[in-house]
Amino acid sequence: MRKGILEYCVLSIISRGEIYASDIIAELRTAKLLVVEGTLYPLLTRLKNNGLLSYNWVESTSGPPRKYYTLTEVGKGILSQLDQTWQELAYAVGVSQKGANS
Repeated sequence: MRKGILEYCVLSIISRGEIYASDIIAELRTAKLLVVEGTLYPLLTRLKNNGLLSYNWVESTSGPPRKYYTLTEVGKGILSQLDQTWQELAYAVGVSQKGANS
């Protein structure tokens, strides 16, 4: 289940503003969604290739330039659809749990 929701979580994190991949990983770990770079980078590349993300290279004082990600307008639209789907799913699960406890 975690794997299926990872895209939604990554888009949600990026929607708050320009962010570096290591910071995305840190936020996912804080949320108990343990993700390694080998999982995140292919996902970011796929989202970028699908037009949901863009990125900017920013010079770093402590190493090579860093890639910072932002949502495109298409990405914002997809995230809005995922938000709606999540709300519907959460509602359906809540209703089914209430029915099971009756």
